[in-house]
Formats: sequence, C-alpha cells, structure tokens
Amino acid sequence: VQLQASGGGLVQAGGSLRLSCAASVRIFRFNDMGWYRQAPGKQRELVAAMTTGGTTNHADSVKGRFTISRDNTKNMLYLQMNNLKPEDTAVYYCKIGDLYGINYWGKGTLVTVSS
Repeated sequence: VQLQASGGGLVQAGGSLRLSCAASVRIFRFNDMGWYRQAPGKQRELVAAMTTGGTTNHADSVKGRFTISRDNTKNMLYLQMNNLKPEDTAVYYCKIGDLYGINYWGKGTLVTVSS
C-alpha cells in the first residue's frame, strides 16, 4: 500500500488549500481514513477522519473550516482547508487503516500559513 499526499504550500492567513492523497489500493476496502498533522516540536495529531460508512470526525480546532472527503472511484482522499490560520502550519499526513488494525501512512505534505 502506498499513499502520496500533495497539495501543500505557502498560503496567507484566511486562504484555502486542498490536500489530496492518492492510494495505490482500492480505498473502499479500508476501515478508516484520515488526515493528521505534525507541527514543529509537537506530537502528531488527528485533523479529520472518515469511516468506510462515511461518518466523519473533525478536530475541534478545525471544525467549520476543514472538510474531509473521498472519491472511491479514484482511490483518493481529500482535505479541503478554508480560512487557514498560522497555527495550521504543519506537515500533513494521510493515513488509511485496514480491518486488522494495520495503518499505512503517506510521506506528508507541508502547509505553511503566513500571518
């Protein structure tokens, strides 16, 4: 299983970015999918998650601003990020997990939000 995250970059506060995660497998088979981020000097944290049934969960810090979605036909996972804030600056990772509890991670894409 390989995951490739893309779409990061430098954006001003208040701007938007859409992150994409391309999977080498059919993602509908997987139990859960999500986006995580890790800021410098901090632990990796969950940003948003989605189950195979479509139930979503967003961290309180991004609720109302970020939206996770997926396209099973393209084996893609997305994170739409609006109204970005400097504290959103981090490396963003996509993850998918199978029914056996094995997680697969992408390499990450850097998002930098300037004030």
